[in-house]
Amino acid sequence: MKWRREEYLDLMTFRGSDRQMFVELFGPLIGLPDEWRDQGATQEEIDLVAFDWDYVPVVQCGGNTGLRGGSKPQLIEETAEHIIQRDYLGRTVKLCKGFATIALPLDFPVETMDDWLKLKPMCEWHKDRINWAAVEAAQKAQADGALVVAGIPGAWDTPRELMGEEVACLCYYEQPELMHDIMGTLADTAMRVLNAISEKLTIDQLSVHEDMAGRSGSLVGPKQIQEHFQPYFRPIWDMLQSRGTRIFDMDSDGNMNSVLESFLDCGLTSMHPMEPAAGMDVVEVRKKFGQKLAMRGGIDKHVLRGTKQDIRKELEYKMQPLMREGGIAFGVDHRIPNGTPIENYRYYVRLGREILGLPPLDGSRKGWARMAF
Repeated sequence: MKWRREEYLDLMTFRGSDRQMFVELFGPLIGLPDEWRDQGATQEEIDLVAFDWDYVPVVQCGGNTGLRGGSKPQLIEETAEHIIQRDYLGRTVKLCKGFATIALPLDFPVETMDDWLKLKPMCEWHKDRINWAAVEAAQKAQADGALVVAGIPGAWDTPRELMGEEVACLCYYEQPELMHDIMGTLADTAMRVLNAISEKLTIDQLSVHEDMAGRSGSLVGPKQIQEHFQPYFRPIWDMLQSRGTRIFDMDSDGNMNSVLESFLDCGLTSMHPMEPAAGMDVVEVRKKFGQKLAMRGGIDKHVLRGTKQDIRKELEYKMQPLMREGGIAFGVDHRIPNGTPIENYRYYVRLGREILGLPPLDGSRKGWARMAF
């Protein structure tokens, strides 16, 4: 079902909702559509629209706060198995065909302050970062029920893209002035862009992508978040919140339990996809933080490859009454994995709707849009 922005904002800020939200965040992994086709799935099922997923239309605010420009991508090698290119940052990146949608960097351009200063202009403020025609279009879309989203570069994601994980982690200790300069540049640009736009347009959600954790925990600890992330995030959030922004959402896979409190101090109000395989349990998070943190996702994608009893156990636990008090869009915690039988997926949808008190599928209602934004 298509939601209006007001309904979604009320749900995700614990202001009440007449209906639970059941979503598909990302869609299938590469290869799963072919598996489903072989199992007799219809094209509408493969496209996910047959499942009448809940979604809210999203429009970007019209501002660009991220890295811009750089080198023209160049093809280095292409085989039946992979593509190797030089990307806009000058990195050598490799994309494995048939398995991945994101190329893996093989090298990185920044190790020192001098390296960063060569790329710094890609992050700096310029008035053409604001597309005022797009801002006007966002105003119109918002009036029609779309959620207006503004993105800012990740405080971890950006150094990781520039340096790689190892050098970025060491940078906090060995070159703190470099990390401070990167954060300061990102903060200045984002503040100037979003300050100008939010004077003309109410931004509904501030979003940041980090992906800063694995199963063993976060690559960055509370001390680094307080020193480097908070001075970047908090002033932007405080400014936007004073102008009507209601959600500050972070996208991060992995086990984020050890740093959730630190991110709440940065202003965060929402997180996705809440990955169970890495140790994220939305029920335990809700018990600990209550209405301080809304969530999207949280249902273990891997149970979809198990038995129907596995699926029922997972849904009855994750969709328990405590979790139906608002502040959550229920859905699997990332892409639907290969090896998920279409019959299991159908069962998951039917059972989830039943537990949440949603109308049964009837074939006349069709829709889906990614809920990862």
